[in-house]
Amino acid sequence: MTWYGLPVLGLLIGTWATLRFSLLAPDPPADPDNVCEIFREHPVWYDYASASEDRWGTPIATQLAFVYYESSFRSHARPPRTRLWGMIPWTRPTTAYGYAQALDPAWTEYLEANGDGWFTVRTDMEHALDFVGWYNHLTHRQLGIALYDPRRLYLAYHEGRGGYSRRSYDRKPDIQALATRVQNRAFRYDNQLQACEQEFQCWRWYQFWPFCG
Repeated sequence: MTWYGLPVLGLLIGTWATLRFSLLAPDPPADPDNVCEIFREHPVWYDYASASEDRWGTPIATQLAFVYYESSFRSHARPPRTRLWGMIPWTRPTTAYGYAQALDPAWTEYLEANGDGWFTVRTDMEHALDFVGWYNHLTHRQLGIALYDPRRLYLAYHEGRGGYSRRSYDRKPDIQALATRVQNRAFRYDNQLQACEQEFQCWRWYQFWPFCG
């Protein structure tokens, strides 16, 4: 293949990957207020959240609470476009994208730290939950916020670790209220999960107790 064919090949592969993940993206859960029902509808999401917790330490319930408030479980969520002259769709206010609404700079840092690849995308729940866990792991390590403190973790997630250190949220009562809602949902999800988690630990045909608990 001549050199000028390589960019075309890369474009085709990128387009194929985008279409593949777009077409296969699951619908948001029918009952997003109950984590047991979320995992019953999408049992593989439990595996992803559990793997992220094992790797990075953020509890499953906290991960799901972040995704609920970031994207409402919509795989291709983006901030709405601004309007030029109040009527013409214009640019988006941020580069936030996907389940976790990861910004371009943070996502690039995540890829560099964990291995870049064609198929590591923000629209895949597995990668989004791993990103949330990775980001909170760095927040815990750099700022000392406990991984069982979803309110402060979310403030650092939303404002960035630098913004959190400068207490930028002090001037944003709406963000403080949002962080409290994230905390309340995380605690509610955690209470719900205690009643149903065992059914997701052995949901595949080749898994059986006690080796999958």
